Amino acid sequence: MDNSFLPLKDRSFLKSKGFTYREINDGVQKGIIIDNFSIHPEGKFSSNSASLLILLPNGYPDVAPDMFYFIPALRLINTGSLPAQADQILTFHGATWQRWSRHGPPDAWRPGTDGLQSYLQRVFNALNAA
Repeated sequence: MDNSFLPLKDRSFLKSKGFTYREINDGVQKGIIIDNFSIHPEGKFSSNSASLLILLPNGYPDVAPDMFYFIPALRLINTGSLPAQADQILTFHGATWQRWSRHGPPDAWRPGTDGLQSYLQRVFNALNAA
């Protein structure tokens, strides 16, 4: 039985970029976990790779994901502290994830057009800005 819930466009994108990912149903939540996600810029954080979790809201892809999560928790090397708004946790699929509270402008998501490719750009931007 196929448990896939990602739109074909997202699965094709992830495959084309060589991402290893899992589609996980955890109760009422659906999430995508990208394993061995490269953390850039290199040397800025306590780890150069992590597992990235993106929870998909009801209505996705017409509704944007909101926050994203990492295991292990990422700390800034220069201070040893957690990045701003990345100090809360979430339990998902039996693991404790570091929540990065980053919200895009409500009108920035384009239903029918945007997907994981555009959402990952938000993740990259947040890592660069941290």
